[in-house]
Formats: sequence, C-alpha cells, structure tokens
Amino acid sequence: MNFDMQKSKNFSRKEFLKLSGISMAAIFFGSSFSYLFDSENKPYFKLKPIGRSLELEGYYIWCSSPIWGEDGKVHLFYSRWKKEKGMGGWLNGSEICRAEADSPFAKFEYKQVILSPRGEGFWDATTCHNPLIKKVDDQYYLFFMGNSNGKTNTKRIGLAVSKSLDGEWKRPDQPLLLPGKEGSWDDHCTTNPAFVKGNDGKYWLFYKSWNTKEYETQKGAVRGNRKYGLAKSEKPEGPYLKVSENPVIDFSDMPNNAQLEDAFVWKHKGKFHMIARDMGFYNHEYGLHLTTKDGMKWTKPEVAYLDLKKYITEPTPPKHLKRFGRLERPMILFDKDGKTPKFLFGATQGGTFETSTTFVFEILNH
Repeated sequence: MNFDMQKSKNFSRKEFLKLSGISMAAIFFGSSFSYLFDSENKPYFKLKPIGRSLELEGYYIWCSSPIWGEDGKVHLFYSRWKKEKGMGGWLNGSEICRAEADSPFAKFEYKQVILSPRGEGFWDATTCHNPLIKKVDDQYYLFFMGNSNGKTNTKRIGLAVSKSLDGEWKRPDQPLLLPGKEGSWDDHCTTNPAFVKGNDGKYWLFYKSWNTKEYETQKGAVRGNRKYGLAKSEKPEGPYLKVSENPVIDFSDMPNNAQLEDAFVWKHKGKFHMIARDMGFYNHEYGLHLTTKDGMKWTKPEVAYLDLKKYITEPTPPKHLKRFGRLERPMILFDKDGKTPKFLFGATQGGTFETSTTFVFEILNH
C-alpha cells in the first residue's frame, strides 16, 4: 500500500459490537480501521449545510465544479443528463453546462451548455462528464471525461481551454491521457481528473482507472478495484507523462475490495490534500481525506465528512434513488485569494424532481 499502517489495537466488546457488519479480517488487518471511532467523531471538515443549490426539472445533475469569476459571482460547471435515462445515463448522454450564483449561499441559475457529445467518430461521441474547472494565468482549463461507445472502456480524460468562463471553448481532437497497456492496472480507462501545480514546478494530473480483466471477471456489487495514478506536464495543456507504472493510491490489499474515487486535490500550507469518495475503506457513504508532500506517498485516509443524514433530514426517497444519502464528486470553492477551503460542493441524489442535485456546505473549520 502507499500509505502508512498503524499497528493493530485490542478492541473492547463495545467496539466489536460497533463494528458489526465490518469484516473481521479488517479488524485484524491493522489498517486505519483501528482508529475508526476517533475519525468518525471528528471528521476533517466541520460543515454547515447550505442546501441543494442547483436543481433542474427533467435532469440528473452531477459533478459540480465551482470557481470565482472576474465578475465576483460563483460559476458552476456541472454535468447533466435527461431524467428518462435513469441514474446510469451519465455514461451515454451527459453534457457539461455552466450555472451562476451571486454567492455560494445563493441558488444557481442555468446559463449555457459548454460541451455536448459530438457523435460518431469522435473520442467524446457519447458523453461529456466529470468537469473540473481551473484557472492558470489568464486561461481557463476545463478538464473532463468523454467516451465513444457509451461504455466505461472508452472513458478518456480531455481538456478544453478558453479565455473566458462563458467561452468560446477550444475543444480537443484527442484525449489528454490514455489508458495503460493491456494487463496494466490502468488499462481500462482514464477518468475523474484532479489537477494541481506541484512543488516541482510541473503540473500534476491525477486520474482514476482500473484493470479490465478484474472488472470483467470479478463478481459482486462493485467489480474491479479503482486506483489513482499520476501524470505530469511542463504546461497545463500537456503533454502529460505518467510518473510510474504503478498507482500512487491503492487500497487493493485491504478487505472487501476497498477503493476510492472522485478525487479533488489542492495545496495548503506546504502539503497536498485530497478528498475523495470512500468505496469500502470505512463504508460507501463517507468522504476520505489524505495528504502527501510529493504526490506519490500518501497518508492513510481519515474521514473527511460523514453521510448526509448526519447533517440534514430529508424525506425517504423513491426506490430508484438507491444511492440517496451520499455526497459524491466532492469539490472545493476556496476564498477569493485561492488559498483557504471555504465551501464544499458535491452531488447527491434526491431533491424536488427526484433525480440528483448539487449540494453545498459551508466549511467552518478544517
């Protein structure tokens, strides 16, 4: 693993009861499970819910990436797809749009479509998803994922560039980052881009992938094991070169096919931080927080935030919203100087139209 391990501890009977439902193997494995209770009681972020800030009738909303505009407003880049496609419609019909609000406490209003699937013959023919908006110098960089066949095995990270948040966006003819060679840990796809300028002067692009054979042959609710790799470039627009044949974040030695996804990375006080969605390290409802100094060796995860029911109470959703209660695709809006995390944005099922929406928290402390 690429994070430090704690020694096992002796659990009391009360703690064993509290851990019911977690694999006994996990208890004796000696991982971060050994401090589960402390981490749960005090997540990395202290949060105050603002609420469902963007809802659209007839659409699912996902991937909410905020940025301050030169106009003083918050601009939100998000993905959406038609309600009739169901929750899985992101894979074969998502488009990326922009919304605006006067502040992070206000409701967002739809403004425009930024990127739509281009049709047969293009690498992003069937979906545009996973927007991540960044500004470097006087350019805006919109990292995203597209695919060409409506399936996971053609998911590729791309990059669109503009001088203005409302466009015109220069769209790529080729993906920004390709999967690894057949048989490698990342031979299936590249997706979930996370971008930051490194302490080596290069631009770091973290990406999620997994192995095709594992994905096709494993059984269970979650197939394959999602890991994160790192590629670097001298320029934000690339070309990006992978720094290692191995992933930089890998939970595959843990029980229950533990993994993570939806990473967001930033630099604060000399360290690089990551928040991501938990997929079995603790459970499938929490957010995770990890840190690194070099992008390669990461600390063991702590809980970044808890499941939504710890912060808000909402009516029981309809049965088709099976992931209700999770905050996924976590992203951060910083203060206007770009240094301090101030607001946590995410996507979650539910809302007035029984689909999914943007949800925003104020970060009170971290």
